[in-house]
Amino acid sequence: MHKVLVVDDDKVLQQSVKQALVFHHFDVEVADNGKEAVAAVYRENYDLVVMDVNMPEMDGIEALMEIKKHDPSIIVLILTAYSNVSDAVKAVKEGAFNYLEKPITSENLVALIKRALKARSMVETTAFSAPTLSLGNDGDDKFVGESNSMKKVFDVISKLAKVNTPVLIRGESGTGKELVAKAIHFNGPRKDNKFVAVNCGAISENLIESELFGHEKGAFTGADARKIGKFQYAEGGTLFLDEIGDISPTMQVKLLRILQEKKFTPVGSNREITVDVRIIAASHKPFEEMIKDGSFREDLFYRLNVLPVYLPPLRERKTDIPHLVNYYVNYFNEVHGLEVKGLKPDAMDALQNFSWPGNIRELRNTIEHCFIMESSDYVTLEAIPMKIKDGSDALPAEDNNQDAVIDFKSIKSSVLDKDPSEIDDSQYKFVFATKEGDQIKMDFQAAKDKFENEFIIQALKLNKGKINQTALNANIPKKTLLRKIEKYEINPKEYY
Repeated sequence: MHKVLVVDDDKVLQQSVKQALVFHHFDVEVADNGKEAVAAVYRENYDLVVMDVNMPEMDGIEALMEIKKHDPSIIVLILTAYSNVSDAVKAVKEGAFNYLEKPITSENLVALIKRALKARSMVETTAFSAPTLSLGNDGDDKFVGESNSMKKVFDVISKLAKVNTPVLIRGESGTGKELVAKAIHFNGPRKDNKFVAVNCGAISENLIESELFGHEKGAFTGADARKIGKFQYAEGGTLFLDEIGDISPTMQVKLLRILQEKKFTPVGSNREITVDVRIIAASHKPFEEMIKDGSFREDLFYRLNVLPVYLPPLRERKTDIPHLVNYYVNYFNEVHGLEVKGLKPDAMDALQNFSWPGNIRELRNTIEHCFIMESSDYVTLEAIPMKIKDGSDALPAEDNNQDAVIDFKSIKSSVLDKDPSEIDDSQYKFVFATKEGDQIKMDFQAAKDKFENEFIIQALKLNKGKINQTALNANIPKKTLLRKIEKYEINPKEYY
């Protein structure tokens, strides 16, 4: 049941809105002004706020800004008189989902609320888990993620789905670049046309031109018949070029021409073909370095990289691991006809402490491995592969390519989980350094930022995401805590 807060100083309107929403099975609470609304949002978890603009003590615009500062995911709908529509428009610019002019009807209000909840569902949970933000019907994998980094990805996808510009998706192998491409395609104007995927790294250099552009009969040895290339086959739809960083400079020139002129010539032909195809490309390659050494064209890179999509590796969004595990447990239960209920806590801890060099693909394979090994209702630690249990693939702190490292486990065990009288300063054993050749460089501000970020996350976890309780128990002024939460883009709701 969705929880709604109705905010209005007009008691008659407040109660009529409440009754209409209760009738439609919403859990409803009320507040008389913006100040009470902000206090309620800090105290309770609401899915949606329905709020008037003109109220005493704190108006709706100011309350909206405070609410969004606390939790950007809360949906806010604004109620306004016709004469104050300009204020409602301002509210939408500040983050309100939409507004309704008074007098309102319960039908219009409920319809708008359902639309708003559906929109949030697309971004937060179904964008990659069972989407209205669809991935088509031909795959068994979905994106799952509620971390801040993934919410940014969802936001970029929603923007890209509305336009036809080329796209470059970057990220390590196994992070789900093709799923992003599908999400963009299947939620845009081309969704009823073909989505065609080509792995450029899997096709030899002498065949890739024929694969993409087609060829005429007799164009080369073995060309026994005319062949339509992927560009022509994807007409009106989307062509996904995976591992585009592997193509030759000659092919890069031809791709640039298609992007600019929408034209190409099949191998062995004199006829020029015009196509309407959206290109989405992906690669894990370091393009900036490739541009410097001349192996990738700068003009092609910038033509593709209009609004970049960066998929973070799994080790940078570990709060998503429980959601991913839950998804794959349900998926493999259906595939194998089993009824595994989940993972034991120590098994889940092992997964969350692992570095996942193979990213989501490796996590998926690990869960399937557990299904094969486990015979009980819950996956135990014994079913987890040994390399994950002992962390043998974890990134070593002295690795030259390793970013600065802090041993937060030591900090947590020495500070956050102990009585102050038990804390020994010598237990602060953490290193923040980067290695460049023989030089060790340290950055105090970066270390301070990382410590603050992790300290606040751990404090929120211990206090189940409650702002007031966290501020009190962690001895942080509430205003400072809110400022740091905003600075580090932490979502307290992840730790409820």
